[in-house]
Amino acid sequence: MNQQVIGKYRWTICALLFFATTINYLDRQVLSLLATDLSKEFGWSNTDYANITAAFQFVYAFSMLFAGRVIDKLGTKRAFVLAITVWSLGAIMHAFAIGVGEGINGVLTAFGMTAVPVSIAGFMMSRAVLALGEAGNFPAAIKATAEYFPKKERSFATGIFNSGANVGAILAPLTVPVIAAAWGWQMAFIIIGAIGFVWMALWMVFYDVPAEQKRMGRAELDYINSDCAVVPEPVPGVVKPKTSWFKLLGYRQTWAFALGKFMTDGVWWFFLFWLPKYLAATYGLKGTDIVVPLAVLYSMTMVGSIGGGWFPTYFINRGDNPYDGRMKAMLCIAFIPLVVLLAQPFGYISFWVPVLLIGIGASAHQAWSANIFTTVSDMFPKHSVGSVVGIGGMAGGMGGVLLTKLGGWLFDYYGGMGQISTGYMIMFSICALAYLAAWAMMKTLVPRYREITDL
Repeated sequence: MNQQVIGKYRWTICALLFFATTINYLDRQVLSLLATDLSKEFGWSNTDYANITAAFQFVYAFSMLFAGRVIDKLGTKRAFVLAITVWSLGAIMHAFAIGVGEGINGVLTAFGMTAVPVSIAGFMMSRAVLALGEAGNFPAAIKATAEYFPKKERSFATGIFNSGANVGAILAPLTVPVIAAAWGWQMAFIIIGAIGFVWMALWMVFYDVPAEQKRMGRAELDYINSDCAVVPEPVPGVVKPKTSWFKLLGYRQTWAFALGKFMTDGVWWFFLFWLPKYLAATYGLKGTDIVVPLAVLYSMTMVGSIGGGWFPTYFINRGDNPYDGRMKAMLCIAFIPLVVLLAQPFGYISFWVPVLLIGIGASAHQAWSANIFTTVSDMFPKHSVGSVVGIGGMAGGMGGVLLTKLGGWLFDYYGGMGQISTGYMIMFSICALAYLAAWAMMKTLVPRYREITDL
C-alpha cells in the first residue's frame, strides 16, 4: 500500500505517547537533581534519602501489576487520563511535602504510633503517589500502540515513544536546576508537574479508539487491522472479557516476558542511578562536570531506542513472522552490551571510555526494551495486553530493586577494602551478560511463535 493513500494519523498518536513518556521521566527526576540541596535543608542522611527513593521503586513495581488491569478495564483513553492526573498531582505534591508530612504524623500520633520527621514522611508519600500514577504510562502506551499499529510497525513505534525517556533524562538537568535557582525548589516540582495537564488536554482531543477515530481514514484503519487474529476484538461499548492474573500466569508467553523484564530492567536503573556515583568515585567528576557526559550518554540511547525498534522489520521484510523477526533482532542486540566488560580494563585512558561504552550498553537496553514490550502484543489479544505488560513491569521493577541493592552492598564491601573498582567490575559484568541470559530463557520458554486465541 502507498503510505499517502493509507494515511499517517497513527503517528500522531505515537507522538503523543512520546511526549507522555518524556513528561514521565521529567517528573521522576526532579527529586534526584535537587537531592543535595534538599538533604542540606532538611538534614537527610544517605539512609533517609534511600528510604525516600525506595518508596518510589516499591510502589512503582507493585502498581505496574494493577495498572495493567485498570487499563484493560477502563480502556486506553480514560486510563491514560487517570494515570497522568495522579502522577502530575504526585509531582506537584512534593512542593507541599512538609504539610503532607505533618498530616501523616498527626494520623500516626492519633493511633499511638511513632512519628517520623515530617520532611521524610511527606516526600515518601509524594513519591508513592507519583509512582502510583507513573506506573500506568508504559502499559497504557503499549496498549495504545497495539491498537493503532500493525504488528510489523509496533516495535518501531514503541522505540519512538520509548525514546521519550531519554529526552526526559536529558531535559531534566537542563531545566530543573534553573527553575529551582530562579524561583525555589517548590516551583521546580510545581512547574514540571503541571506540564502533564497540558498533555492531558491534547490527549482528550486527539485520541479515540481507531474504530471511532474521525480523523483517520478507512484505508489506514484497514491497514492497522491487516494482521489481526481471526478472533474478534471486543466491540466498543460492549463489556470486555475478563482474564484473571492466574490464567495469564498459566501461559509460557507471560513468564517469558516477565523473566526477560526481571533480568534486564535493573540494568537500565543501575546505569541511571549509579553512573554519576561511578564517575565521582573513579574520576572525581562532580556537580556540573557530569552534565555533558550524561547528555552524551542519553543522546546515544535515543539512537538505540529508535534504531532497535526499526531493526526487526529487516527480518520481517525477509519473510519472518513479527515474533520470530523480533527474537532474531533481540539476539543480535543482546550481544552489544558485552562492550561494557571493557569499561573497567580500559577506563584508565579517560572517563570518556566508560561513558561511551556504557552509553552503547544503555543504548542496546533501549533497543531491547522497544522489542521486548512488543512481544506481548505479538502474542496476546489486545484486551489483555495491559495486564500482561503490568505483570512484566512488576517483575522488572523488582529486578531493579534487587540489582540496586546488590550494587550498594558490593560497593560498600569492596569500598571498605579500598577496592571499589572490583565492585564495579562485578556489576558491569552482570549488566553485560544479562541480555544473553534473558534471551536464552525467553527462547526456552517460547521456542516458536504461537498466538494466543483462547483468552
